[in-house]
Parts: sequence; C-alpha cells; structure tokens
Amino acid sequence: MQEILIDFEVFKALTAKRLSERHTYNDVIRDLLGLDSLIEEQDASDALLDGLGLPMGIGAGLIDRSTGFSARGIFLPNGTAVKATYKQKQYTGKIERGEWIDADGKSHSSPSAAAKSVTGSNVNGLRFWQVKRPIDTEWYRLDLLK
Repeated sequence: MQEILIDFEVFKALTAKRLSERHTYNDVIRDLLGLDSLIEEQDASDALLDGLGLPMGIGAGLIDRSTGFSARGIFLPNGTAVKATYKQKQYTGKIERGEWIDADGKSHSSPSAAAKSVTGSNVNGLRFWQVKRPIDTEWYRLDLLK
C-alpha cells in the first residue's frame, strides 16, 4: 500500500467531507475526483433478500409505498434522484410512485437490481448508487444512509 503525505489543512478538509465512519478517505477522494463507484460482489444473503423484493429493517412494514421506495432498511421518498457513474458513463433514475425507475422508465425491485441492469453483473447496489432526496442539497452514496 502506498502512503501519501498530506498537511493538516488537507486532513481537516477530508475529514469534514466524510459522511460516516463507513465513508473512507478513499471514498472522499474518489468522489472529489469524479471516479466510478467501487463495485463489490454481493453476499449470497444480499442477493436472496433483494430477490424477495421486501423492505428490510425495523418498522419497514409500516411504510406506505405510495410515499416512496423502501429496501434493505433505507427509505427514499418520491422525488429522490439517483445516479451512478460506470465506465465513465452517467446513469440516472428517480423514485416515483414508490418505485425505483431508471432513465428508460423501467422499474427495478432493488438498488442492486437497478445496478445489475447497468453493469450486467451482480453488484452491491447500495455502494453503486448515489441519491439526492428532495430534502438534500448534496448527493449521498446509498449505503451511507443506512
């Protein structure tokens, strides 16, 4: 592993951009440089849960799907914009009528299913997509909202 020396001011700026402990300095730098999202293979358990199309998490059963999209413990209200960069190409979508809709108007059962339609392989959709909910001023990687 390569070591890069930075001054204290740069360290403070990187730290301020981290959204959570799971958001690494590498993630911050990749975001700043506009590099593709890191794609990770899904666990078999993730694929199984996504295949069920069920919202996960405490209280998920109480969410009215007409107000937004719910999957794997994350709720995205209608009007949420989604985007990802893959092989230097931007892909977009939105949450509309409680469904994950891509730019072609196709509905997807989960973030991973939407990511698979882009990449052609199983990927971790939570790490692949960024979202901007109606209340947000910035884009957030989906897994950081969990």
